[in-house]
Amino acid sequence: MLNCATVKLEAIRMFNRNLEELAKQVEEDIKPVYNELDRISLLNHAKVLDAFHKTRVSEYHLKGSTGYGYGDPGREAVEKVFASVFRAEAALVRGQISCGTHAISVCLFGILRPGDELLFVTGQPYDTLQEVIGVRGSASGSLREWGITYQQVNLLGDGGVDEDGIIKSLNNRTKVVMIQRSRGYDWRPAVGIKEIEKICKLVRSVREDIVVLVDNCYGEFVEEKEPIEAGADLAAGSLTKNPGGGIVPTGGYIVGKNHLVEMVANRMTAPGLGGNVGASLEFNRWFLQGLFLAPHVVSEALKGSVFTAGLFERLGYEVSPRHEEQRSDIIQAVRLKSEEEMVAFCRGLQKGSPLDGHVIPEPVNIPGYEDKIVMAGGTFVAGSTIELSADGPVREPFAVYMQGGLSKEYVKLGIMSAAKECLSAGAKKV
Repeated sequence: MLNCATVKLEAIRMFNRNLEELAKQVEEDIKPVYNELDRISLLNHAKVLDAFHKTRVSEYHLKGSTGYGYGDPGREAVEKVFASVFRAEAALVRGQISCGTHAISVCLFGILRPGDELLFVTGQPYDTLQEVIGVRGSASGSLREWGITYQQVNLLGDGGVDEDGIIKSLNNRTKVVMIQRSRGYDWRPAVGIKEIEKICKLVRSVREDIVVLVDNCYGEFVEEKEPIEAGADLAAGSLTKNPGGGIVPTGGYIVGKNHLVEMVANRMTAPGLGGNVGASLEFNRWFLQGLFLAPHVVSEALKGSVFTAGLFERLGYEVSPRHEEQRSDIIQAVRLKSEEEMVAFCRGLQKGSPLDGHVIPEPVNIPGYEDKIVMAGGTFVAGSTIELSADGPVREPFAVYMQGGLSKEYVKLGIMSAAKECLSAGAKKV
């Protein structure tokens, strides 16, 4: 007669076998999607390599500067490469930019003046940006405190652009129209290059002098083109996300028109100094090598997201995007049923992390966020969402947002662990 421990062990083995078999079926289903991602990745590889060749990047460009950072040829090469890759007139690529929110904030404060208006046309901004604007919280120095007004146009129910709403909201005070490319913590599709192009043309049809700024975080190298090619004036993002290739320790970038990048640089340092100062230290090598690796790393992250979507679809969960849908960012959203399931998902993914795999995630309050956040991600660079992480605010619809993955194999291992934890929590049965 079998004892309870033996029965339980056999049930666990059967559970794991069923999940492994399901994963094999998913991998067969998603092969055509992988092929398309490989095609886009090759185009982006060629774009980056061409930028290195045009700039004549050499070994001495890997060296950095100290102090004021005057006359830094490596930093100049880095910014020429970024400008070329993103098809921009100029670039500002600095380790002094601490995160994506910082990069966007520098753009907004560099361009907007008291009495101007910021029009956000992709719905509610990401949580941390809301305090920068002044629509939430009471942090000193917000745009609102500087007399800059704010309007917002929500996306349509299907995630499409509300063209009529944008036209009606544009006025003589509108100085910046902003587009958030990624979904952030919203259950909506990412805004693709075609939609960005549509918005740019729409704005230009009303007024040519309005600046179109794109928050490009999580979107770099996902499609064949970047926002500047779609008509945007400025784009900004973090180097611990896509363009850092998983190895850059900190930093951000801003690309766009010469005069706008100069305005932003004056805000980042001081008027008159602009981009001429700022020691590059040891960043030049990281920035160049990270960018060189970025198209491949982004492709691997996307493959991991496609696998995640396919597996959790099979397990009966709602996902966004679905495994076969076109992607415009690296984020994969999975709608769970409760806080317990969110924590279980993150607990499982944490077990698949190289660092702190023994740590148990719990929801906590984090500066800049309205709700408690549960996070998973034992990354080599703190907060590097391109490596592999998942997080989400503990609120309806109890969605967890997974992003990154340096290799699709590591993503698979982490997601299989997350699935086991969710299923063990009693949410679903294979």
